Amino acid sequence: MSYSRDMATKYDLEVWIVDAVRALGGEARIPDICRHVWDSHERDLRASGDLFYTWQYDIRWSAQRLRDQRVLVPDKQTPRGIWRLAR
Repeated sequence: MSYSRDMATKYDLEVWIVDAVRALGGEARIPDICRHVWDSHERDLRASGDLFYTWQYDIRWSAQRLRDQRVLVPDKQTPRGIWRLAR
């Protein structure tokens, strides 16, 4: 759920990724993470304007920002298609 705004933004995806990966045991396949985000935030996504149409693209950029912040393990250190929490 997006707390500070009426509509979710691509930056909410970063929080949702971390929540999803934690809920899935600390690492997970991208489709499983996206499914978790959808199951948990469908209403937020549907109310998010353009993000509703781009969120599955934007979620990958959000994951890159999380890797840059060292929240997710760099992609070269995980199997293809797996996102893993660094902490």
